[in-house]
Amino acid sequence: MAKSLYETLGVSESATQEEIKKAYRKLARKYHPDINKEPEAQEKFKEINAAYEVLSDAQKKAQYDQYGDQMFGGQNFHDFARGQGANIDIEELLRSMFGGGRSSSGFGGFSGFSGFGGFGGQVDLDLQTKITIPFVVSILGGKHSVNVNGSSFDVKIPAGIKSGETLRVKRKGKTYNGQVGDLLIKVEVANSEEYERKGDDLYKTVNIPLKTALFGGSVEIEIPGKSVSLKVPKNTKNSQKFRLKGKGVVNRKTMLSGDLYLVANIILPDIDSLPADLVALCQEKL
Repeated sequence: MAKSLYETLGVSESATQEEIKKAYRKLARKYHPDINKEPEAQEKFKEINAAYEVLSDAQKKAQYDQYGDQMFGGQNFHDFARGQGANIDIEELLRSMFGGGRSSSGFGGFSGFSGFGGFGGQVDLDLQTKITIPFVVSILGGKHSVNVNGSSFDVKIPAGIKSGETLRVKRKGKTYNGQVGDLLIKVEVANSEEYERKGDDLYKTVNIPLKTALFGGSVEIEIPGKSVSLKVPKNTKNSQKFRLKGKGVVNRKTMLSGDLYLVANIILPDIDSLPADLVALCQEKL
């Protein structure tokens, strides 16, 4: 039965723990990226650390001794690791396959792979990535381009999505033995200079001329996806709120929409631009 983890460390299957540790330290010094600047050194260093993590742990070693390279689909460890791609965290992968435990080497790998289930379980081929979408897209929904492993495609963004939510795109993950995993996309929503979101409600500050605020009228306001005519009653005060029912954010669970609150910002004229008689009248009456 092939057992390539031993070959990775250059020791026999009957090697003692002291011999395994000695071989690991020698190879780790040789291939450490701070010392060895060869292009393959970092990958070799990752493989050495991952192999040592398994062989230095009595429980993991016993499991590997029982199944050997069958745990890697019959491939040797080197080919298996290469087949996982450049962004795989090899140590995390092996920890997932063999079960818990902290890395004995302390070497940190790369992120971006959700790992495998325990031996005998189904391979988990899901990939993970992050995107940041425009604020308005989070409100109205739409499409957003995603680039994974050199492949670019659009994903559908549902209306009402919040920062921190995860979208699952079927069959865009890794491929292994004819199986295809999913892509898990963690969504972040960009900040908006125009809107503030509180739950399912939106708040927007709108400018209202002093004349309209005093005597009433209407103001054209742009809201997500359309424009509306806001009726402004006379004697409108600064910071007064106007509620547009159902014009907020759709709740993805209830499918009900929140409200949009327009907050009045009264625009005062430049006093120096007003006629002198009007200024005098204002000074007298106000």
